[in-house]
Amino acid sequence: MIKNIIITVFICCTTSLFAQQIDHTLWTTFLTENVDQNGHVNYKTIKQHPDSLNRYLDLLSASKPDSSWTKNETLAFWINAYNAYTIKLIIDNYPLKSIKDIKNPWDKKFISIHNKSYSLGDIEHEILRKLDEPRIHFAIVCASESCPKLLNKAYTPTQLNTQLDAAAVSFINSYKNQLTPDAVKLSKIFKWFTEDFETNGTLVEFINKYAKTKINPTKRISYLDYNWNLNE
Repeated sequence: MIKNIIITVFICCTTSLFAQQIDHTLWTTFLTENVDQNGHVNYKTIKQHPDSLNRYLDLLSASKPDSSWTKNETLAFWINAYNAYTIKLIIDNYPLKSIKDIKNPWDKKFISIHNKSYSLGDIEHEILRKLDEPRIHFAIVCASESCPKLLNKAYTPTQLNTQLDAAAVSFINSYKNQLTPDAVKLSKIFKWFTEDFETNGTLVEFINKYAKTKINPTKRISYLDYNWNLNE
């Protein structure tokens, strides 16, 4: 009798543990079908056929991220959630030219995860930034041309470090930054979140880990205008 109770408790606990994990395959399928290699999103088609996006959002909503998750599981979940719900916000207000055409887009608590309401700002500032991983700024995408490109596959716990490194290399060496030995013009992302990039050194040291053209630390840094046009 006692043995049977122990086995039952073990099975219940194990089932509960596995139920907390999330498979992001739905998100990869959606992204492959609707986002090109340059990160441009087919919002028009998604608005007409939102079922696959909604299925993934339902999966996110039913999940229960908690302290039992690894850091990579937590990061992957919230990065994917930020990007998925950003697309949801856009198609709910589409057509539009910019996410900034929406009133207070980052403060709207339209996201429900395990019966708790969040805004995009909550996910970015209260969750992701507190996980001490500055490369998240190259992975979360605010639906704008000057943002990093939206990866057309899900971020996953097992591949996360490689994916974040690739995102950093892609963004830092793109036209969204202008790096030469004599002049440095950076995306305003580096201005807005300087403290995140300087947790283990200077901003220049962080950028030079990924930059193909190394920045001279004695050169003055200026910042490029941010293009908020929709990334479609």
